[in-house]
Amino acid sequence: MNREIARILLELKAVSLRIDPPFTWTSGRLAPIYCDNRLIMSDPPRRKLVAAAFISLIEEKGLVPDVIAGTATAGIPHAAWIADRMSLPMVYVRGEVKGHGKQNRIEGRLEAGKRILLIEDLISTGGSSVSAAQALADAGGGVIGVLAIFTYGLDAAQKAFHDAGIPCYTLTSFDVLAREAAESGRLDESDLRILAEWQKDPALWSEKRKRKS
Repeated sequence: MNREIARILLELKAVSLRIDPPFTWTSGRLAPIYCDNRLIMSDPPRRKLVAAAFISLIEEKGLVPDVIAGTATAGIPHAAWIADRMSLPMVYVRGEVKGHGKQNRIEGRLEAGKRILLIEDLISTGGSSVSAAQALADAGGGVIGVLAIFTYGLDAAQKAFHDAGIPCYTLTSFDVLAREAAESGRLDESDLRILAEWQKDPALWSEKRKRKS
């Protein structure tokens, strides 16, 4: 399943790999990879496969949620499809408190004591996921896990989830996707070495690239 999802992302160009020139992330850092899983929404056959993969992962891990939550904005559609398939209530979590109206951070009805499964589109450092989980906990819910389509596999994310005591599971990963890209001829061995160097220390890799440009 991990490889099938990786192939879907590559075929849709939802995850793009580009060594030279690298991508510039919102943070300003340079990276050889860029993820835009929103493209999955526009492809009905593949989004159904992704939704089915999420359901299989939930069953495999023995997760029994009362509520499905999505992170705004990219996690919302996937949370909606999962909640619909499982006939469960859904809420979503804003990145910050709404600046008007009821000033909600959590939208939808969430009863205290409910087991919540939080859905993300991707995991980078894990900071936004942990923040969303904390908001749900503050509202009286208990996050039993975070599920995402893709993870960059960064040490920072592993530490963030470990420190928060929240399990995180993904449909595919950076390592699987890189291997799939190499086997399909999208990357060569030199490219793989560069990707491995980036994954080991993204900040240092970015600084080195900026100095070269």
